[in-house]
Amino acid sequence: MAHTKSSNDRNAKLIIDLDKVGLAGPSGIGCSYKHHPANRGFDAVLERVRFALICRRCESAPCIAACPRDALEKVDAPDGGEKVLRRANMLCTGCGSCAIACPFGMVSDDLMVFASSVCDLCKDRLAPDAKPLCVQTCKDGAVDYGRIEPGDEAIEVLKGVVVRNVEGNVWKPRLRDERGAKR
Repeated sequence: MAHTKSSNDRNAKLIIDLDKVGLAGPSGIGCSYKHHPANRGFDAVLERVRFALICRRCESAPCIAACPRDALEKVDAPDGGEKVLRRANMLCTGCGSCAIACPFGMVSDDLMVFASSVCDLCKDRLAPDAKPLCVQTCKDGAVDYGRIEPGDEAIEVLKGVVVRNVEGNVWKPRLRDERGAKR
């Protein structure tokens, strides 16, 4: 279990508990991201988590080929496993070509927000012992801030952002076989 720490702890990470958050995201969460207020920093964190969770990781990746702006690419997964899809947000215009090309229908309109920004964990905007605003305002406990102890089952999806499953199973993306059935 993570031990809660303040925003000053250099080893602390933003922890997203998928058992509590689900794909819809936590409700009523606050975000103090000031650099690009139209796109909250925490929304960008959830976008990266969703891409890793829903992408079927096609061998040929028609979504990448369909993008006229080269905004999509396959990169090494943080855990060293299969490659994962990453979008260059400033190149994406939200045209929807990737959504049309995806053979599984996994790229949806809500994942094509233009110019989203990366969470900075409320850097320089908090009192010394305070947690990031998203943690303070998350009513369902899906977002926390603290250290991941050795033996905790979690996977780092972004620098400083961890996804964990409290049921004791290491989080793995949902995979489907060629027919679309869960494996």
